Amino acid sequence: MDRNHAARHDTTLRAGQPAPLFSLPDADMERVDLAKYRGRKNVVLYFYPRDGTPGCTLQATDFSDHENDFERLDCIVIGVSPDDCLSHAEFRDAVGVSICLLSDMENKVCEKYGVLRQDGEHPGGANGSRCVMRATFVIDKNGTVRHALYNVSPRGHAAEVLNLVRNMR
Repeated sequence: MDRNHAARHDTTLRAGQPAPLFSLPDADMERVDLAKYRGRKNVVLYFYPRDGTPGCTLQATDFSDHENDFERLDCIVIGVSPDDCLSHAEFRDAVGVSICLLSDMENKVCEKYGVLRQDGEHPGGANGSRCVMRATFVIDKNGTVRHALYNVSPRGHAAEVLNLVRNMR
């Protein structure tokens, strides 16, 4: 089940492709390597534009509220944005986010996952700037993308993704 609204991007990932590996710092400046979950956990990897905005807050707190449900399915939830580690820590502490938030300040992982777009593709973007589209990837224990969801709405998204993970068994 793929919602692929980003087909014009050459780097768009699709179900069945290997998930690009990466290592990024979390809110506590500890490195998190995607490879360490291979063979051990399913991963929900979601990209969001910015800490503290209403949609991003809704999405992060909703995933946090369902964190135990994901854990019961051998799944970890990881959020990625271009914000720095300090911003992630402040966001986490201010709204009670319990999931792992990673900093991709150089947008290298965002590029690998095909979630960058020019400002003209997003209302409110500054001229010439690139922003992160809201996207989620469900990656199985073998490191294969099982679901690639682009341009998602934050409301109800965590429950939708939980159902996708539940049905992977």
